[in-house]
Amino acid sequence: MALEVGIKHLRDGIEPQFTSGAIMDVLGVIGPAEGADADMFPLNKVVYLKSNERLKVAALGSQGTLAQAIRGMSAQLNGSARAAKVVVVRTAEGANVQETIANLVGSEANGTGIWAFLDAPEDLGVTPRLIIAPGYTSQTVRGLINPEITAAGTGGTNGTFALSFTGGTGTGGEGTFTVTAGALTNVTITNPGSYTVKPTLAFTASTGLTGASASVDLEQVSNGVCAAIPAVTGRLKAKFLPEGPTNSRQDWLDWLETLPTSADILHPLRQDAKVYDEDGELITVPLSPYIVALYARRDSERDGVPSGSICNQPVYGLVGVSPKIHLSLTDETSQGQEDLAAGAGIVAKGEAGVEDAPGSSGFSFWGYDTMSDQTEWRFAHVNRMRDYIELGQIKANRMYLGRFNITLQTIEAIMNTIRMDLARLAADQHILSPFKVDFEPQYNSAGELRDGEIDISFAVEEPPVLRKLILRSRRHLPALDALVQTISVQLGAAA
Repeated sequence: MALEVGIKHLRDGIEPQFTSGAIMDVLGVIGPAEGADADMFPLNKVVYLKSNERLKVAALGSQGTLAQAIRGMSAQLNGSARAAKVVVVRTAEGANVQETIANLVGSEANGTGIWAFLDAPEDLGVTPRLIIAPGYTSQTVRGLINPEITAAGTGGTNGTFALSFTGGTGTGGEGTFTVTAGALTNVTITNPGSYTVKPTLAFTASTGLTGASASVDLEQVSNGVCAAIPAVTGRLKAKFLPEGPTNSRQDWLDWLETLPTSADILHPLRQDAKVYDEDGELITVPLSPYIVALYARRDSERDGVPSGSICNQPVYGLVGVSPKIHLSLTDETSQGQEDLAAGAGIVAKGEAGVEDAPGSSGFSFWGYDTMSDQTEWRFAHVNRMRDYIELGQIKANRMYLGRFNITLQTIEAIMNTIRMDLARLAADQHILSPFKVDFEPQYNSAGELRDGEIDISFAVEEPPVLRKLILRSRRHLPALDALVQTISVQLGAAA
């Protein structure tokens, strides 16, 4: 009811909101662990743990990749961040590697495999922003591609039918063919399968079709996890760190060509880690857990803001890497320089007494690129920082939606919310000054405002990583003139 007479206070001010940054250092890891406690780690379900929770880590068992991955992550954390925050998805071990990879890929419809990560925000209250699938991203297959009709045939039953495959070496190929007016008119490969010798295509499903034939090619196709992961990372604003083949650089380059072009894929690795297991035995394990946790460590050093590159950062817990890659900071023909030019992430060993080595001791990581084809999104830390800014703006500005009408005061409050956040980031040198926040009339018509829509833009520049330093070395003749003058003065004073 309204007052008949008197004074009533109404708090109706529209004020800028404080922007609290998104949490960007939650790691996600997926893989098999057949000996794990099934109650604690059910298949295809997200489970949250800290890397120093011994009972949970022990419950992963000793089989598969997950327990060792957690240990590799934990080895990188120190200072104020003493444990990694990890979302784990356990998948089933297949009868072979390809079946295991298929389990990792899973199904969007069923929320299995990598798609289970999408459940983490709602089920766990945390979002994995850096995802790895240690040991299961380097494997690729040769599959069937480029079907080409070589003879149309005659007398077939019209329609679209399932292809049959005869001969060859391999399995998994699937496809369809279409018969129109009794002749073969189209062939489509829907699943390239995995083959070392290509099969013959058969069209027996179209009754009466004779004389029809088609050819296919065999070509290396992308790893299933790498191919599917951008759909998941895009929805989570997450990044993915894959491992490539380590047996030869050419195999790694061939594999690199199969990766999706995406800013969500960070500096693909081409080495394995050598570490001691719990029994003191030297073992070779996937490298990605040791590298992905560097981001968590760097974020912690910057109070949770992901503005730092992990390039030239020490990697702990390693006794070696395979293959060993020589990186010289002055020799552009060194193997490490060529790998970095290709977008790789590598671990280099320090060399005492070698001035152009990446360090004098220990192991350090070198890498900064994404798989984006847009130069402005080349650097990994720049992409993560932009995600951080955008996620923070969503959190800060969502409170205006539906609560306030579109007025000058509302728009100013929203713009000031953005300005305050960017000013905070600029003051701590996470972004460069100046920045811009604009209300641009060309994007805000009267009709759009009437429909409840406003368009505000902001422009910021994240600092690029210092990756090359040019020091110009010259002689300086005036120093000799100064020496002559000094000698003359000193000798004159002595006389």
